[in-house]
Amino acid sequence: MTASAAPHTGDPERPTLDKAAHENFPVAPFFLPRAWREDLMAVYGYARLVDDIGDGDLAPGGADARLLGVPAAEAGDRLVLLDAFEADLRRVFDGSDGPPRHPLLRRLQPTVRRRSLTPEPFLGLIAANRQDQLVARYETYDDLLAYCALSANPVGRLVLAVTGAATPERIRRSDAICTALQIVEHLQDVAEDLGRDRVYLPAADMKRFHVQEADLAARTSGASVRALVAYEARRARDLLNEGAPLVGSVHGRLRLLLAGFVAGGRAAIRAIAAAEYDVLPGPPKPGKLRLLREVGLTLRGEG
Repeated sequence: MTASAAPHTGDPERPTLDKAAHENFPVAPFFLPRAWREDLMAVYGYARLVDDIGDGDLAPGGADARLLGVPAAEAGDRLVLLDAFEADLRRVFDGSDGPPRHPLLRRLQPTVRRRSLTPEPFLGLIAANRQDQLVARYETYDDLLAYCALSANPVGRLVLAVTGAATPERIRRSDAICTALQIVEHLQDVAEDLGRDRVYLPAADMKRFHVQEADLAARTSGASVRALVAYEARRARDLLNEGAPLVGSVHGRLRLLLAGFVAGGRAAIRAIAAAEYDVLPGPPKPGKLRLLREVGLTLRGEG
């Protein structure tokens, strides 16, 4: 997923935080308590920056590398940047080496302390982006699920932790939702990912549906690609249904936030289906009315 924001001189946090407005799902919507919004934005800033490092989407000029203490000669090396980012994350949890260097991590530190957050989900996101530098294809669906456990599930776990709602059962449901959302995003971005030399459609499934990588480079999808996308979309829908009871397990504004996540995934799957599973011309996106209808269905335990 890509997003762009105009540079803001003198405020190195702003270009990253401004990308929240371009995400598929609301990051910290207005109806949440202010304290939640602030902490969710701090978590978002971290997650967005680590993804930008992994995708090579950092703002031009090398400011992030300098903040992390990476020499200019290595500023284009994503693995070096990720190592430096992890070292700075360690400063968030262990101040023995001084305060974090990057302002987004300094912003995160009060949230970590206030919400008693642990390093594991943050480290998972770094591990996922390291994996993106080393692994560009996934042989099986289980391999893809293992990747999603690093790249997506930590975000849901952090939302539950920030809002004080984490329990083992809720975490299990949240993991199913987050994995589903990651798969849906991969389906929307098949062409974009291929342009980055990444294929998130499992090779075993491609073989089963007689799909070659060359088929993914076409302008429109042939019958085999459409059948494969439909198959993976059904898997994502099943995961969303597995996770949906999470919404009914909480109350108030958190319930509305989580319903928005589930509804966003369901609406995106419907948009893919409405495009007859032809995702190659560009990501099928649901309209606002479709999304609102899905929110209502999800809140009522339907969908």
